[in-house]
Amino acid sequence: MTDQLLEMNDVLIEADIDGHWKPIVNHLSMTLKRGEIIGLIGESGAGKSTFGLCALGYTKPGCRIASGSIKLDGVELVGQPESALRKIRGNKVAYVAQSAAASFNPAHTLLEQFSEAPVQHGKMKTSEAAVRGRELYRQLDLPEPDTIGERYPHQVSGGQLQRAMTAMALGSNPDIIIFDEPTTALDVTTQIEVLSAIKEAVKARNVAGIYITHDLAVVAQMADRIMVLRYGDLIEEGNAREMLANPREDYTRRLLAVRNLREHKIHGDGINVLLEVKEVTARYPGTKIDVLQDISVKVEKGKTVAVVGESGSGKSTLARVITGLLPPSAGQVIFKGESLPASLKEKSKENLRSIQMIYQMADVAMNPRQRIREIIGRPLEFYLGKTGDENEARVHELLKQIEIPDHYIDRFPAQLSGGEKQRICIARALAAEPELIICDEVTSALDQLVAEGILDLLQNLQNELNISYLFITHDLATVKAIADDIVVMYQGGIVEQGPKQQILDPPYEDYTELLLSSVPEMDPDWMDGLVERRRRGEAPTAETLRQR
Repeated sequence: MTDQLLEMNDVLIEADIDGHWKPIVNHLSMTLKRGEIIGLIGESGAGKSTFGLCALGYTKPGCRIASGSIKLDGVELVGQPESALRKIRGNKVAYVAQSAAASFNPAHTLLEQFSEAPVQHGKMKTSEAAVRGRELYRQLDLPEPDTIGERYPHQVSGGQLQRAMTAMALGSNPDIIIFDEPTTALDVTTQIEVLSAIKEAVKARNVAGIYITHDLAVVAQMADRIMVLRYGDLIEEGNAREMLANPREDYTRRLLAVRNLREHKIHGDGINVLLEVKEVTARYPGTKIDVLQDISVKVEKGKTVAVVGESGSGKSTLARVITGLLPPSAGQVIFKGESLPASLKEKSKENLRSIQMIYQMADVAMNPRQRIREIIGRPLEFYLGKTGDENEARVHELLKQIEIPDHYIDRFPAQLSGGEKQRICIARALAAEPELIICDEVTSALDQLVAEGILDLLQNLQNELNISYLFITHDLATVKAIADDIVVMYQGGIVEQGPKQQILDPPYEDYTELLLSSVPEMDPDWMDGLVERRRRGEAPTAETLRQR
């Protein structure tokens, strides 16, 4: 057993773009030792996921490994038959995807899907895998770890589903785990627990990790070494601490600079209340638990209200009530002074046009069989009656606004990066010319540079068109950049709400302090220090709040 676990040399990966093979990963090399984590960073489309995935001997449809060598524990993967690679994937090399919602089978329980890999690879019996699954659910701080595995994917929150996928990757005790943005769906309090668990598992078992992320503060906590990629090229590589303290290349310095999002917020002049959620209580069909309890929120015209809280706090459920996807059991939603119909099927076309939603999981928010021109063009035709050349021209305008090249118009969603998919979802919402946009974690899948551009775009649109936003997020840096008012939610209720300066200036409410203390910092020792302070009872935790 060699110390050098993975050796990737001069790897060239090409994609079939408009009938021509074009390089998207340009002769990159990587070595990885046992117990080591390497971070791959760069903006959307840099080739991070494509390069990371080839450690599985895998490329996405429409791509190929054109040349180079990939050796896992001395065994060459390039050129291996698919049957041999299947014995490696999920066994010696595991993968944690960016979008858990798009990766689980909706027809099987979490524990059934957890057990599949260790059982098929002959590492455990089904009963042993079930015990192992519950152990990992507990380690990853999932609620009710002994029974949550009996739930189906749609019965848990996005953050819980992402942790369940992390448990699946750990289940077979692999040599390498590829983490592809595994915490983008997690709130800040949960993120710390998951990152700490991942780091401890990798180090304790002498496992190697490839950590793909656009969050520099996260990679600072996780990586021993960092590779910075752009357009498929290696920009810079080196020791994580040294690079974060003294980046050599201008592009790396830009990535580090935009981590500190601007806190200046240009306020709209409108003072009229556009949306009012009034004393709303809601529960999901077939359940007896109120997931929202007596919620009241106002959104003024031309303003941004940020809704923050941990996974399962009710943020996305509130959005579902406003849009009519979940009728409230009590209370009402008032838009421009008129009470909206409770259910989606009762809403008028004008109701639907006026309130648009950009979803957290871009992977499952678009029809994979439709081209980009159809995805963006459909609301233009449905709501505004634009057809033919007029529709086409407006689609091109929207692509320009979100900084997507014109020639993407005939691509399918699978041909886009995660960040590009989310930008298409934003363009689709803008196409309806709404008065209120509900943004559900819209920048969580985006790298720092693209996220900053999207926030600037949303701000410019607000200044120009007086659009209002209800911005659901767990990213406190984003809140500081975009919010006029903040609503802090916890376990289906509102802890506090008010102007941004009031909420973010001390003294804090206990739960707000927990959220703020959980925002990762660029210091590589920050997470380990926080976890230790929490163990000593010197810093707040979600568990201590639940016990109060």
